[in-house]
Amino acid sequence: MQNNFLPLNTRRFQQRAQVETPDTVYWERLAKPELLKEHNTIDYLDFSPSDPDNFVLTCSVRVQIFNLVTKLVVKNLSRFQKTAYGATFRQDGRLLAAGDEEGHVKLFDTTSRNILRLFKGHTAPVHRTFFTADKLQLASFGDDKAVRLWDVANEKVVQTYEDSHTDYIRAGAMHPQAGHMFVSGGYDGKINLYDTRAETAVQRTLDHGAPVESMLFLPNGSIFVSAGGSQVRVWDLISGCRLLTMMSQHHKTVTCLRLGSDGRRLFSGGLDRHVKIYDVSTYKTVHTLTYPNAVVSMAVASGDQAVVAGMVDGLVSIRRMIVDSKPSHLKKISADRGRRHGKGLMHPNNTQAVDHTIKERVKGPGLKKFDVLLRQFCHKKALDDAMATQRTQKKPELAVAVINDLLHRKSLYKALTDRPDEVLVQFIDFVCNHLGEARFMRTLMMAASTILDVFERQLVAYSQQLMEALERLSSAVQEEVKLTAELMQLKGAMDMLIGVSMDSGEVAHKPIYVETKAPKMQPSQAAEKYVVFVE
Repeated sequence: MQNNFLPLNTRRFQQRAQVETPDTVYWERLAKPELLKEHNTIDYLDFSPSDPDNFVLTCSVRVQIFNLVTKLVVKNLSRFQKTAYGATFRQDGRLLAAGDEEGHVKLFDTTSRNILRLFKGHTAPVHRTFFTADKLQLASFGDDKAVRLWDVANEKVVQTYEDSHTDYIRAGAMHPQAGHMFVSGGYDGKINLYDTRAETAVQRTLDHGAPVESMLFLPNGSIFVSAGGSQVRVWDLISGCRLLTMMSQHHKTVTCLRLGSDGRRLFSGGLDRHVKIYDVSTYKTVHTLTYPNAVVSMAVASGDQAVVAGMVDGLVSIRRMIVDSKPSHLKKISADRGRRHGKGLMHPNNTQAVDHTIKERVKGPGLKKFDVLLRQFCHKKALDDAMATQRTQKKPELAVAVINDLLHRKSLYKALTDRPDEVLVQFIDFVCNHLGEARFMRTLMMAASTILDVFERQLVAYSQQLMEALERLSSAVQEEVKLTAELMQLKGAMDMLIGVSMDSGEVAHKPIYVETKAPKMQPSQAAEKYVVFVE
């Protein structure tokens, strides 16, 4: 009977999926990105603490507040003569500060768009500004290698730290609880810890090892994080700013850091077009987001409602978290109703108790044509149907599934014997085109070996077209053998370097292994067999 014949399982030929974890399931709920386009690089992004649906975007000479839902500009703060930098909200969301290329720091009222304060003192562009924890002061970090602390109320400078760095200062972070402590990071690779109460301005100087692009404190204030080069470093403030760990998950410069999930997750964006998400309890990567261009700025809404990323080409990607449309109280009502019906209570359309409900039989997917032909043992026709041009282009896994099934039946040799040259050339070209895919390699290598067995019977009877197809097959197999050998050499070299580094104590990380695509069978045997056959 047809019901006893199971259709071919093509899922085994799909690419190896990422290991599913709670974090993977959670972050996969981020919807497809909605894009905004600006005419210049997105310098900075920040979400409003008072209105989580609004975020501020700093680009060129404009500071704009967007609505997350409508994607429309709510307020346009275009009071800049030159480029604006690093617009950020105060903790209550009522004030907003931004630096500019002239060295000024401007303070805005978010409700009226008016400039409340204009702080002048820097002699070079100011790229980052942050409010202290007590909301009374404002710190600015400039390219004049100086850090200035301003009093918001009287519009005067409170402290100036001019000799703390020897290069541009492009990063800083304020302690989330102690308003007298903050850190700065410069392009000289140094990190300075400040305490405004002490006589000595700089309490400690650390070496990040690369120009520092971004910094932040964790919510408890005992740990701060710095990003620069391809590394993210974590420092323990309580134990004398000791380096806790170093993460090198990016292969290009890390440009921005953010916190999510109420401080339990750390985000890092980089020029390699990736945003890495780490668990702050283990500092291991739990998920990766990919973007179409280099990420230079990022913001995460409260409660992970959205992740907004700004790119170097002016593109803004907005990914909102998908929530269940049915409210929780409706879910509970539906569940209770289902339980009541399952306990033999009264059916709503009947006066008698219902103890069992017969559901309609759901028909499964029917057999495809090649499944029917395989059931009838028409192996040649089944192979022809699977090798149809349109099908092999859109879904090559179906053709590979049929080939694999014929190999298990030991019928592929018969299905290829006494066939027209056009059919054989099409089959050989399919093998050549998909031989390099890891999910198909083992099956297609066995198919290539079967092709050679077929042609060994009568060598002189084949046309020039068929011989050219065989030469293409030889080249494809030899390329895979060469690639496998190069990957094995690379793996050996990396193992040697990592082993030496581990012995010398320079690297404290686990060894990195390069996974090769070599199948269990040795492809060199098939290649050598064919080379002898052609020559």
